[in-house]
Amino acid sequence: MSEDCLFCSIVSGDIPATIVHETDEVLAFRDLNPQAPTHVLVIPKAHYANAAELAEAEPSSAASLLTAAKEVAVLEGIAKSGYRLVFNTGKDGQQTVFHVHCHVLGGRAMVWPPG
Repeated sequence: MSEDCLFCSIVSGDIPATIVHETDEVLAFRDLNPQAPTHVLVIPKAHYANAAELAEAEPSSAASLLTAAKEVAVLEGIAKSGYRLVFNTGKDGQQTVFHVHCHVLGGRAMVWPPG
């Protein structure tokens, strides 16, 4: 846990969030600024700055994160129609909270390229 991390504060319960899925390792909650009809963030409960750091330090936790993202898609009813998983890494990748998180986006056709 990082004391000054927004997502760590959500994991600890200090900041409220609309939880849609939770396991021992991950937490999934609605994005406050949704970019699609379904926009859920999936995070590991342990603090890692970005996806690369998580994959290097805890590959099994990275797999748990992807499994949870798939489960969110099923729960949200977008698994069959399709959805996008997005990891922003670093400042130039538009990462704004430096706790690895996967955006699960769906509920409409996704355009390409995204940015």
